[in-house]
Amino acid sequence: MLPLTQELYDIAVPMIINGVSHPIEYAKVLIQIGYEPIPPRRTTTIFNRPALSLPNVFQYVRYIKSVDGISGCYRGLIPKLCAYTVSNVAFKRTSKCIELIVERFENEENDRKVSQRPKKRGVYEFLRDLVSKMIAIIVSHPLDVIALRMMAQFVGGETKYNGLFRSFVEVYRENGIKGYYAGIVPRLIGHAAVSVLVSSSTYVIDKYVISDRELKPYAASTMNFIAATITYPFLVVSHCMAVNDCGLIAGLPPQMPIYNSWLDCWSHLSATNQLKRGNSLLWRYYTGPQVVINGNPIPITKENFHQLNTTQ
Repeated sequence: MLPLTQELYDIAVPMIINGVSHPIEYAKVLIQIGYEPIPPRRTTTIFNRPALSLPNVFQYVRYIKSVDGISGCYRGLIPKLCAYTVSNVAFKRTSKCIELIVERFENEENDRKVSQRPKKRGVYEFLRDLVSKMIAIIVSHPLDVIALRMMAQFVGGETKYNGLFRSFVEVYRENGIKGYYAGIVPRLIGHAAVSVLVSSSTYVIDKYVISDRELKPYAASTMNFIAATITYPFLVVSHCMAVNDCGLIAGLPPQMPIYNSWLDCWSHLSATNQLKRGNSLLWRYYTGPQVVINGNPIPITKENFHQLNTTQ
């Protein structure tokens, strides 16, 4: 058997990792779109203050398994892996094309100062990676939308989005061509912001803070984590918009308001303190509407709203 090429290896290994970790990502998506099937329970914070805790991601996965079985924990895996493959191939092909153009351009600049080349090379590499990533997202986004809607079906137990071809038809039937790119704007903005933050901060750290070459890769990884945390709300909004008004219970009132645009979604989630939901997977606290009675926090739901008003 012939050995795998490096390109195939780079695709296969992350796909295996994505397959193994999919139940966790699945639960995270449901959290991001605001579905909490397990009611919060009373607990205390590390400062011994009363609070309401939500199930961690592993408890959430167990709940999904109890409803749909083991196979149900892998809803949306096929389109997700297809999206990753398409994105990876598009990124590498675009990056290679841009690199060829840049090399040809540099060869024609023989009259430039040699001292300027490293700086220009850094700018070229940043723009190359940014453009390649944006194109990869645009090309693969329809598959990501299908994966998200397949997972969102868990909320209402629907089967509208089932199979790749049928799902492509269903997206068009529900939202037309624009449905394939639902939620793409905040996603593009989020990824662009991560690239800018990581590149600029890494450059500053490498040039003025860290002189040891062995520590520089750790600085880049750290800045990537920080940038992803800062821009996380864009991912939440993108996922919400991907399922909003798509014919599923998960994207319709009362589970989710119908948003006019992603800015409307952002404004609503910001006002309700929900832009960070799903960011923490182990220690999760209920941040929705609640009242404190006799020192105990109680969540306000549509079931107990009138009863709480009577009590107060």
